[in-house]
Amino acid sequence: MEDPIQLKEEGNKYFQASDYEKAVQSYTQAIKLNKDKALQAVLYRNRAACFLKKEEYVKAASDASRAIDINASDIKALYRRSQALEKLGKLDQAFKDAQKCATIEPRNKNFQETLRRLGANIQEKLRIQFSTDLRVQKMFEILLDENSEKEKREKAANNLIVLGREEAGAERIFQNNGVSLLLQLIETKNAELILAAVRTLSGMCTGHKARATAILHYLGIDNICMWMSVDNEEISLAVCNLLQSITDCLLGQGKEEHHGKEEAVVLDTKKDLRMITMRLLDMLVSKKVSGQGRDRALNLLNKNIPRKDLKDHDNSRTIFVIDNGLKKILKVVGQIPEMPDCLPLTENTQLTASVLLNKLYDDLRCDPERDNYRVICEEYIKSKIDPQDMDKTLHAIQMVSGVLQGPFDLGNKLLGMKGIMEMMVALCGSEREIDQLVAVEALIHASTKLSRATFIISNGVTLLKEIYKKTKNEKIKIRALVGLCKLGSAGGTDYGLRQFAEGSTEKLAKQCRKWLCNTSIDARTRKWAVEGLAYLTFDADVKDDFVEDEPALQAMFELAKTSDKTILYSVASALVNCTNSYDTKELVPELVQLAKFSKQHVPEEHPKDKKDFVVKRVKRLLKAGVVSALACMVKADSAILTDQSKELIARVFLALCEDPKDRGTIVAQGGGKALIPLAVEGTEVGKIKASHALAKIAAISNPDMAFPGERVYEVVRPLVSLLNTERDGLQNYEALLGLTNFSGRSDKLRMKIVKERALPDIENYMFENHDQLRQAATECMCNLVVNKEVQERFVADGNDRLKLVVLLCGEDDEKVQVAAAGALAMLTAAQKKLCLKMTEVTTQWLEILQRLCLHDNMEVQHRGLVIAFNLISADKELAKKLVETELLEILTYIGKQEDDARKQHIINVARDCLTKCMDYGLIKPLSRA
Repeated sequence: MEDPIQLKEEGNKYFQASDYEKAVQSYTQAIKLNKDKALQAVLYRNRAACFLKKEEYVKAASDASRAIDINASDIKALYRRSQALEKLGKLDQAFKDAQKCATIEPRNKNFQETLRRLGANIQEKLRIQFSTDLRVQKMFEILLDENSEKEKREKAANNLIVLGREEAGAERIFQNNGVSLLLQLIETKNAELILAAVRTLSGMCTGHKARATAILHYLGIDNICMWMSVDNEEISLAVCNLLQSITDCLLGQGKEEHHGKEEAVVLDTKKDLRMITMRLLDMLVSKKVSGQGRDRALNLLNKNIPRKDLKDHDNSRTIFVIDNGLKKILKVVGQIPEMPDCLPLTENTQLTASVLLNKLYDDLRCDPERDNYRVICEEYIKSKIDPQDMDKTLHAIQMVSGVLQGPFDLGNKLLGMKGIMEMMVALCGSEREIDQLVAVEALIHASTKLSRATFIISNGVTLLKEIYKKTKNEKIKIRALVGLCKLGSAGGTDYGLRQFAEGSTEKLAKQCRKWLCNTSIDARTRKWAVEGLAYLTFDADVKDDFVEDEPALQAMFELAKTSDKTILYSVASALVNCTNSYDTKELVPELVQLAKFSKQHVPEEHPKDKKDFVVKRVKRLLKAGVVSALACMVKADSAILTDQSKELIARVFLALCEDPKDRGTIVAQGGGKALIPLAVEGTEVGKIKASHALAKIAAISNPDMAFPGERVYEVVRPLVSLLNTERDGLQNYEALLGLTNFSGRSDKLRMKIVKERALPDIENYMFENHDQLRQAATECMCNLVVNKEVQERFVADGNDRLKLVVLLCGEDDEKVQVAAAGALAMLTAAQKKLCLKMTEVTTQWLEILQRLCLHDNMEVQHRGLVIAFNLISADKELAKKLVETELLEILTYIGKQEDDARKQHIINVARDCLTKCMDYGLIKPLSRA
């Protein structure tokens, strides 16, 4: 067992060396082992000092309090708690602690100064609080007075929203009966006032669990859901954001803030969360709820019910929704918009419900849970099948169709239910157009897997062709065509697995493009034309024709920008196909020969899928304005923008960024901004692709223009994520180039790179055998060493950072030498300690320095001479050591050269070195003859 006193001493040493993390570890271990009360108080107050340095003020205050509990007059603990409380904004409590310190040591000037400062801050806080109270009162007076000028009311409403987002302002509104007054504003039925009130409430709830809970109970979940149900997009969205803020607080997510004694109150949030979930599920099947409101409820369920991280074993929220609301979600996906009894829907409602079904199914942990889900679906669908009531049966088929768009494996099992496939085929042959419409859609969704499609090819193609030829209804005609498109593309990109005769897919695609460009057809029907192209563009002939048809491209991009988000996946799929940004398996020639010998099928590449054709297609898409369409698609605040859709968009962006000449256009059209959220959220593959695209842009663009304002700091993390041995060499290289570019811009960016823990990874790449990776990493480090924290890491004992840089200066690769010599020049100029340390890290240091000073490359030579000057300037003894070597001859040779504008900067540094040596009295000036 270790000794607590030794651990305390160890912690003290770490503290003095500014290694606060290790100091905390030592003190914590000592606290666990220690039995002596007096020592325990010292350990707690020492750990509090570490937490103060680490800016973890809640922990600092807590530890100081524990020390004070043991010894009430522990002046150091009192002062440290005062400092922590001041940082947490608890000025009155901080003042009391400082007062106790001043009472114990009245002559201590530091305590007196702290008291004066805290007293002034408290007075200022009270003044602001008083003026805030008056402002809040005045704002409500203006807003509730119907005779107030419109401009005054708008200004008051905006001020109220701003105030609600600030902690002090939110608390003043809350304490001054503000929630009641905000409720009055909502009841005015004036849209602008309702928006202002709801947005203010949102701000007040953010990051404050107790206040959010109080507001939820005061307003009532029924009222909140009723306001969200209104047929006004802005109000519905604002109320949805309010409910999300409340839910975030109840789940303990979002912006965490500390609010004094509130943490001591244990709030049981499960009951409130279940109440919110039940009301949202009720909204799904209520006829009183608008389509907008239903979408909001579905989006909230999508966002808050499934687990964010599958490592978290608690999926009780999902189980609760399945038990209490799965049938309600199925009812939504089973709606048929063309029928009179349909619930109010938007174009996005049913696909959002399918996405929710998928997320719930994916969130289940074991087979019994999945079986329960399937049984509920099967029983509910069976209850809807009635041979005597065709309308009821249609709803059942529509439900299967909806599930197929969600958890596909479950949908496949439902297709296997007795009578479902037969019913679909029978409906195709029905005289009623509505029957054909539902059946064709179901067939399309059923034929996603090749095996299933093969079954339908033999059974359903004849029916689809029949419907396509006979029907006069464009809506059914286009869906039948998409069914044929989907079946025609069942072989994917494999040229040898074409399902239809040569030329058939081009004919289908031509018809799809024709419908897509026909603006007289409703958008929902034109969407199906894009769906068809998403399948047909597996064929390279179709891709080439499509990108040449600019009106068709423009029509697709315009549809992608509309409020109908169900088209996102289809557009993204078509673009992935056109840019060939899907994954392809590399064919091993030996295995191909073996497969041919054993008469196995070998995938064939279409001649038009070769690189030069792909490049031409990318250029055509860029010219047609694909970037602005993609940027618009990324902004979709809907559950329909699934992680899979984000991955497809990221793939397209990466393909577009391939040519450096196109990257400026991509940035100008909003591509840089659009890529940031794709690099942060989505599938692992999607995040990597988006990060790589960002790296390509960051490597050659001016960061201030590509990522203006604070946005540039958001790009650092995606770039750092590519510095990973699991990523390929090109991703590593371009990420390093991007970080090099960033680290040359500002110290704030350098600090961000350090905070993202990129330094160890960059150092690892400086050891790389690959020349370009080693060069890029060294150049990046050259820019980073300007930062003070990076310099301190070089100064710290027990690392080989400086040794690595010195040895890299001796490399044969000129570019590596330039970067390493630049880093060494800056380090030795900034830190005198490093000048001495440089002579100790390796015996080769002098030889390397001399080689630098005699280098043919003037840039390397200049940097070598600067290093020599830094060493001479740092210490007389070190200068004496250098003068006694051949370096003096080198400096004399360079310094005596005639003035030459081309290399004057080099000659001047050599002369400065000699002058410094003369100042030390180590050499004498030459007497001129």
